[in-house]
Amino acid sequence: MRSTFTGAAGAYRFTLLAGAACLAMPGAALAQDAAEPTVDDPESSNVIIVTASKREQTLQETPISVSVTSGETLEQAQIRDVLDLQTVTPSLRVSQLQSASATTFIIRGFGNGDNNFGIEPSVGVFIDGVFRSRSAAALSDLNMVSRIEVLNGPQSTLFGKNASAGVISVVTKEPQYEFGGQAEVSYGNYNALVVRGEVTGPITENIAFSLDGSYNRRDGYARITNLNTDVSDRNRWSARGQLLIEPTPDFKVRIIGDYAKIDETCCLVSTLVAGPTAPAIFAVGGALDTNFFSYNTFLSQKPLNTVDNYGGSIQADWSTGALTFTSITAYRELKNFLDQDVDFTSADVVTETRDQEVTTFTQEFRVTSDFDGPINFLLGGFYFDESITQDSRLTTGPDARTFFALLTGNPATFNGVEAGLGLPQGSIFSAGPLTAEQYAMDNTAWSVFGTVDFEPVDGLVFTGGFNYTDDKKDFSLAGQAFDELSNINLVDAFITGATVANPMLPDVFTRAQFQALPGAVQQQLLAAATNPATNALLGLTPFQFQPPFLSIPNAVEPGQTRDDKFTYLLRAAYEVSPEINIYASYATGFKASSINLSRDSRPAFGDYIPGPGRSSFAAPASPITNAGLGVANLGTGSRFAGPENAEVYEVGFKGQWDGFGFNLAVFDQTIKGFQSFLFTGTGFQLNNAGQQSVRGFELDTTIRPSDSLVFTFAATHLDPTFDSFTESPVGDLTGARPGGIPAWSLATSATHTLEIGDNKLISRVDYSHESNVQINNGLPTFNTALGNTRIFQREVNLVNASMIFQLSNGLEVGAWARNLLDDQYIITVFDGVAQSGTVSGYPSQPRTYGGLVRFKF
Repeated sequence: MRSTFTGAAGAYRFTLLAGAACLAMPGAALAQDAAEPTVDDPESSNVIIVTASKREQTLQETPISVSVTSGETLEQAQIRDVLDLQTVTPSLRVSQLQSASATTFIIRGFGNGDNNFGIEPSVGVFIDGVFRSRSAAALSDLNMVSRIEVLNGPQSTLFGKNASAGVISVVTKEPQYEFGGQAEVSYGNYNALVVRGEVTGPITENIAFSLDGSYNRRDGYARITNLNTDVSDRNRWSARGQLLIEPTPDFKVRIIGDYAKIDETCCLVSTLVAGPTAPAIFAVGGALDTNFFSYNTFLSQKPLNTVDNYGGSIQADWSTGALTFTSITAYRELKNFLDQDVDFTSADVVTETRDQEVTTFTQEFRVTSDFDGPINFLLGGFYFDESITQDSRLTTGPDARTFFALLTGNPATFNGVEAGLGLPQGSIFSAGPLTAEQYAMDNTAWSVFGTVDFEPVDGLVFTGGFNYTDDKKDFSLAGQAFDELSNINLVDAFITGATVANPMLPDVFTRAQFQALPGAVQQQLLAAATNPATNALLGLTPFQFQPPFLSIPNAVEPGQTRDDKFTYLLRAAYEVSPEINIYASYATGFKASSINLSRDSRPAFGDYIPGPGRSSFAAPASPITNAGLGVANLGTGSRFAGPENAEVYEVGFKGQWDGFGFNLAVFDQTIKGFQSFLFTGTGFQLNNAGQQSVRGFELDTTIRPSDSLVFTFAATHLDPTFDSFTESPVGDLTGARPGGIPAWSLATSATHTLEIGDNKLISRVDYSHESNVQINNGLPTFNTALGNTRIFQREVNLVNASMIFQLSNGLEVGAWARNLLDDQYIITVFDGVAQSGTVSGYPSQPRTYGGLVRFKF
């Protein structure tokens, strides 16, 4: 069916429809969405449609907990990107951290994959049905959006690729057969300039087009004091073109091509606690600001991040009789580059560069039935093929050697060590390359999925669904460590020195030579080499944080994962009355293994067993040692984390009456093997939590006392637990509450429409709240030293407001404010990089406000 909604008149009807869609959430709807009405259907504003189940269903027919935000709400609330979406969706949390491309999506307390391209997010992001495998590919400004659906809980039955925690589905507007569009200019504090536009219309009787674009630029809201420049700015643009081809009433093809560019200085890192290393920073001429919310920082260089994200898709829909066939083919490329100071002080100690590329091809095919009888079905298949490459490096600056030498307590320490070990003077922590890494990963996956609905009597529907996924990853990692100190094992160096100095013992330079010594002699040498009283070199071990890297694949480690899983859904839904629906469901979910594409990738214990003090000489037999693959200072860790397996029990109630709406979902959700990825101060640890569960409910109500006034209230309550997590970076967390998950998340709004003749004044205020919560379960360095006390907390209270005056001729003038009361809170914290006892973190964004002019035609 062709859609003819466009222009100012269409916009008026869409406003009414968006108002109806508000009947579940602050500016959003729970398990509902606004369908685009046609001109000849004035009553269509009462029809609420969702496609969360990959078929169109009304609110009352959709037994899924899904929050839907309409395009009209996005405009009114000035929600520019997915970072702001969480203010109207309580179960969703979005965090942007180290760079513009490092964003984490969390639903019901589950989510990961923000800072490592080998870790796929647990929350799947789909834009017009196309899976965006990395968060950096989903950060474009929200332009020409019809709706955004947030599906809560495991959705692996129909969204088989990485939907163990939930799905964010962005649906944009289709081209229209009447000429129309809109243009908007917004200006705000920090010289924020946003220009957006869209135009649509017919090319022929059966072909329509649309073009849209946006430009978003803003000065940074923070300052790099010593460099006299901004940080945390905005500088991005996007463009998209679409064709809608309908050669027959039963056949439709939608072609989309888009390009988005980000070139930003991001993100502000503040110092929360200056540890005992701070005097060394000051001694080398560096500085840091311990006023966390001063929005001033000190860096040795301006952080740079560029993202190029582009691709295209073709969707074809063909209806014949009671069957509809759908095909979605897509190809995308993502290029991400960053160059930043990672010690987060003005001392030039260490910087990091990453150059990443991702190419992705996806193909989905499905057939959906619409029989008059009691049985209907959906059956489909999905194919995914992705390649990732990354070149990265760490570089030590001219202040590094002096800084680390001061931490030893003697500025001349490294000179003496170099003399004793026969190293060139000035070589340890010399300015220049510290590490270099080359990573690659190929991922292919396919799945078959389907659902069957059985309606034995009117209003009672039993649903069974399944998904079988097969996922294969092949990966390679290589790295070079250039620091001379890190290339020497201090236990082995002592043993070599001791045997060379003792004419009664043969010289020992290799493991084989050490193992050939009598057992008693080995034990004597090892006891002396691992005793700080006799081996003064051991005090330098903390400075060997970038040791040589064991490349993979190798003779022991194949560099591959092979996962497959059958997941399923069981559900019963009943229409009690035209106003009330109830449902109960049980579903399982799956996410395949994630790869640690970082310099912190280490072989698993068992594949390699290090000796005392990471000694190679004293290392017990293991496959890697036996194969002669060991390198100096090799430790153990993880190359990958195994799959996540999710399950959820859920019951729901949905009620809709004139002037009042009420929806409730109660759930018990568990993820086994949750993929935990945490920073430890000098590196990242990836492993599986044994089991994490959460019980809670999602509630929303709406009261519409009159056609011109709507009040909404939504709440999410979460009670999470680590049922089993014995090997976290801060110890055994079994039985503990996972950090960062608030018990209560609230979102409420009031929208008033004042008609002034043929014009309207729309005023909106919304409030979102996250209850006080410990940000994490402790920092591996800072909190462990304090007995896991002094854990930092966060509470969020955000007020946003907008007012728009809509003239009947299509002109709109408005004003808006986000974080109106300038609430300040800590987003997250982490151990200072190579600065024991220091705590760094990300402060919240300050108040922003501005005005806009929009014209719809």
